[in-house]
Amino acid sequence: MISGNLPSWPITTLGLIFSYSILCRFLRFRRMRRKHAQYPYATRESYAKMTADDAFEIAKYCFTLEFPFTTEKAAQFALFRSAITFVATCLYNDITYGIPSISKLLCETQQLSEPVHASKRYADTVILINEFILHPPTSDRAISAISRMNYLHSVYQKAGKISNDDMLYTLSLFILETYRFIKLYEWRCLTPMEVCAIGTHWKNIGDAMGISFAPLDSGPSNFSDGLMFTYELRRWAESYEREYMVPSNWNHKLANETVAILIYNIPGFLKAPAKKVVAALMDERLRKAMMFPEPPRSYVAAVHALIAVRSFFLRNFALPRPYFLRFTALSEQPDKETGRYHRLFYETEPWYIPETLYTRYSPSAWLRWIAGRPIPGGQKYKPEGYHMHEIGPSKMEGKGMEAYEEGKERLLKQGRGKCPFAFAGA
Repeated sequence: MISGNLPSWPITTLGLIFSYSILCRFLRFRRMRRKHAQYPYATRESYAKMTADDAFEIAKYCFTLEFPFTTEKAAQFALFRSAITFVATCLYNDITYGIPSISKLLCETQQLSEPVHASKRYADTVILINEFILHPPTSDRAISAISRMNYLHSVYQKAGKISNDDMLYTLSLFILETYRFIKLYEWRCLTPMEVCAIGTHWKNIGDAMGISFAPLDSGPSNFSDGLMFTYELRRWAESYEREYMVPSNWNHKLANETVAILIYNIPGFLKAPAKKVVAALMDERLRKAMMFPEPPRSYVAAVHALIAVRSFFLRNFALPRPYFLRFTALSEQPDKETGRYHRLFYETEPWYIPETLYTRYSPSAWLRWIAGRPIPGGQKYKPEGYHMHEIGPSKMEGKGMEAYEEGKERLLKQGRGKCPFAFAGA
């Protein structure tokens, strides 16, 4: 006689899977609630008192523990998007205001014909950004990075090649692309407190860069909090893009060079499909400005399906990322012998990566070597690391030391850990 009872193992297995899913969701949201409970910002009114120090800690938590992969990709697309719009702005100004020709500008600032320059420029930019998003606003590392960046920008500002609007738009993207990417691609959206913190953190950086916020509705200094600042920045950036993010051949050339960095480690026979995947992640305005063809619907559907699966898996079956696996792009301590810092991983070429047994002979290094990619070693990619005042184009290494030190001194006197909205309306 056949028993009508179902075997117990499928029910037990389903029960364990369901229980594990509940546990993952519980632990993920519990960490979020605990993080929020650490700060006195439970209401919209309290956001106006958010200090730059607190904003940094909340933003760093998002960048290094909650959404490290997505925030890194958002930063890459922010650089991508700002470069495209910057070219369009320069083209427009070249026609109407007589700024030097765009080809000369690209040779001086982008050096698109030199791939090694592009990879180093990307590495230097990543270092500067990570120094002031991974270290407190009052730390020597954050202040040194901003001071060096200000000097590098000042060279082009004095020549009339970078405007305040260019700077403001680029700053806006590091807030808005982070918000957009997390909303579209992560296991949860940012909370209002987190949006406020990221806005407050970048507002503080913008102040240190000397950016004027006068173009915004409540500018230059009547923002009540980081949330209001973010919303106004979004409205202004949307208007700015409508005017300047337009198709051009220079955009297309710059886009091809930038996409080449994004897909650098993809095998050659997969680069064409990978480029279509990148296009599928772009919004229509950006894609048209770069003069990229519309990706096949199958690619768009596949990309969004994979993103949905990832979000579902993270939310229901992935435990919260432990602190020891936090995102760390740069060495936390300087080299004991040289006093220099290093990058800890690289996307294209191994700029500032130390030459160690692991970096040269790890499985990933072997795969890069087999594929004909460079690995750490020799002097070309500066394996000794970097001093902050050396970051930038080769022709600027060692230059601007007086401006660098003066900038650090000025920033140290500003009390950068305080609330950047404390004097709103004053």
